Amino acid sequence: MAEVKSNLSKEAERKLRSLFEPVNLSLLYKANVHGYNSAEFHSKCDRQGPTLTVGYNKPGFIFGGYTSMSFAQTGQHLVDEKAFIFSWNSNDPEKQPLRIPVANAQYAILDNNGGPNFGAALVFLNNNVAAVITNPGQYYTFNAEELHGGDLNLTECEVYRVESLGYMLEKPWRTVQWKAEKRKELIDTIRSYKPPVTTVPQVRVLLVGPVGAGKSSFFNSVNSVFRGHVTSQASAGSSATSLTTKFRSYFVKEGRDGKPLPVVLCDTMGLEEVTGAGLDVDDVVSIINGHVPDRYQFNPSTAIQKNTPGFIKSAELKDRIHCVAFVMDACKVKIMSAKLEEKLTTIRKKINLIGVPQLVLLTKVDEACELVASDVSSVYKSKFIEGKMQEVGARLGIPVCCIVPVRNYNNELELDCNTDILLLSAVIQMLRLADNYFDDVGCDEKYD
Repeated sequence: MAEVKSNLSKEAERKLRSLFEPVNLSLLYKANVHGYNSAEFHSKCDRQGPTLTVGYNKPGFIFGGYTSMSFAQTGQHLVDEKAFIFSWNSNDPEKQPLRIPVANAQYAILDNNGGPNFGAALVFLNNNVAAVITNPGQYYTFNAEELHGGDLNLTECEVYRVESLGYMLEKPWRTVQWKAEKRKELIDTIRSYKPPVTTVPQVRVLLVGPVGAGKSSFFNSVNSVFRGHVTSQASAGSSATSLTTKFRSYFVKEGRDGKPLPVVLCDTMGLEEVTGAGLDVDDVVSIINGHVPDRYQFNPSTAIQKNTPGFIKSAELKDRIHCVAFVMDACKVKIMSAKLEEKLTTIRKKINLIGVPQLVLLTKVDEACELVASDVSSVYKSKFIEGKMQEVGARLGIPVCCIVPVRNYNNELELDCNTDILLLSAVIQMLRLADNYFDDVGCDEKYD
């Protein structure tokens, strides 16, 4: 499924966030992608908790409404004392957003099968058209010209889930030493690691996750730590479909001409919820069993077969995957579709049958929580990130002790000590889980 991007500029998002306590905005519905259709709106936004509806028009007004209640098509008015409508003129960036609280909370929201309806005072998607209805009255009192500049036609309509960032804990719930000495200690531990099985020179870790979650970026980031500067060997970035189309085994090297370290990060095509798109579930099994050669071109419609050119029929222990890391975007845990969750669950079950240990890399924690964005070392003090880790653990059936938050390098030109510590700690966990795997297998086995 194509990645749906917000229309909000950084400045506009900052202005809208100022209407709340610290929150995260997760895009649920975008009319220019999903259609100006109330049924599509409800399919994406019902039972999602608090939401912010945002409309855009040509004069540059960004306006809409907030409700702390869930849409559910009850056909009733929802009582919501926290509801409000708002407006901000992007042509006047210095001006603060206009916030209009509900005057009569008994009629804050009309929860019918139409679009977002703020007490009939501001209605979106009425008759499935790209326009709004405004009717200042007893429930919300405002000046229509001030709200939208007199232009009721929309250039875009979006709905966001509003999630509270909670608060900073007094004490971190995981203890981490945020010091340069700790960074060096982690690097030395990884550099000196040796698999306990003599026939296996390096631990092979498979990265699996949805399109855009940050699999390739994770390798690039770890590689950057050992190169001493930010680098981008694997194709990474923002795209509607997976930038990775081949199976790649990436060797992390110490310096440009240094020897390979004892961990290989194996990158895969991104998972998609649509059948016949993205990484095939059966390909994951073949990769784990060591049958897929490096640089194999994935075919989303057909998994690799024994008669496929390059198929490795007799794989040794050193060719297999010794640990699987599910890479999940912290910004998208809440809005992960049921189909994608089902695909991930299916993969988890198959991996469990093979007996390979698994963990979750929770990426983009800085984008999900602005408290972490301002200070990476606060990641284990963030109540919001703790909640995200618990949520992804519950959805994938993985204990929180096997979930590690990371921040990849994307826009930076220089390394950051705290970011490195998170990345290196994740690699250490992979090596520990791989040791558990080696404890359970023999060193001379082959897998046909």
